[in-house]
Amino acid sequence: MSEYDIVVVGGGAAGLSAALVLARARRRVAVVDAGEPRNAPAQHMHGFLSRDGFPPAELLRLGREEATRYGADIVAGRVSDVRRTGDGVPRFDVQMAGGDVISARRVLVATGLRDVLPDIPGRDERWGRDLLHCPYCHGYEVRDRPLGVIGGTPEAIAHAHLVRQWSHDVVLFTHDADLAEGDREALVARAIGVVDGPVARLVVEDDALTAVELADGRVVDRTAVFVRPRMVPDNDSLTELGCEIDDNGWVVADATGRTSVPGVWVAGNAANPRAQVITAAGEGSTAAIAINADLVDEDVADAVRDYRSSPHMYPTEREALCLSRPRPSTNWP
Repeated sequence: MSEYDIVVVGGGAAGLSAALVLARARRRVAVVDAGEPRNAPAQHMHGFLSRDGFPPAELLRLGREEATRYGADIVAGRVSDVRRTGDGVPRFDVQMAGGDVISARRVLVATGLRDVLPDIPGRDERWGRDLLHCPYCHGYEVRDRPLGVIGGTPEAIAHAHLVRQWSHDVVLFTHDADLAEGDREALVARAIGVVDGPVARLVVEDDALTAVELADGRVVDRTAVFVRPRMVPDNDSLTELGCEIDDNGWVVADATGRTSVPGVWVAGNAANPRAQVITAAGEGSTAAIAINADLVDEDVADAVRDYRSSPHMYPTEREALCLSRPRPSTNWP
């Protein structure tokens, strides 16, 4: 069994950022990563200061290199279970799908989330290319083009108003939802077109989205389409540990990512569906600092307990003071 101070579950921006901070703090860190980042279909990421337009896969590659440079271990694989084993103090066994077990004093879960998309033919092939979700990530690249927003979720109307920021030619496809009159009026007032009826498929020519076809045969030319997916956290390990979950299914954590279970932290999209890459990286760093502080508190308590049980093993206060004084240099000029 391998033993670490911290096991980070998930090797995306949040997990690797945490591993970098913790490894630089000289903690023994393992990052377990299944190699399935949420933004894998995207060719570029945006809004990350100094890395705007950078390929997401390249960011992760460099992040792994930086973390391992300071001694972190990157473990390829999937976590099947996390069990608390400590009696009085947090201790955990992280079970790998292949059978290996990694023990840890603390656990940080940074497993992200899953995007649940409308069941529309062509969806998977175009996802992250010209079927998009975040205007802040992709809006500038498709600015001033004919854009669409596929409805069907409660947030779709707000998404259409947001996308209107990047183009004067925006159409909301209601898909399988009915619009309230007030919502329809607000869309028309902002010159956002409304196309009623279910979407049948995305029309693709020469490996590019060209239109949206409806079930009744109508075809509306569009060069990019936005959709607000239903976001589902990958937090099975957190729920199995007994972490408190809110009414919407997201784990409850404080500003540092500390959950209701002692010794367990969370960072990135596993707890914050709105976190972009740069946000997730920051949350990973914040959690790492809090985890290290928690470990320091435990280290101090352990040292005091050992000192009280075996005081003769330690220098007296007078001896410690003498040992701490700098010796005079013999290399006088």
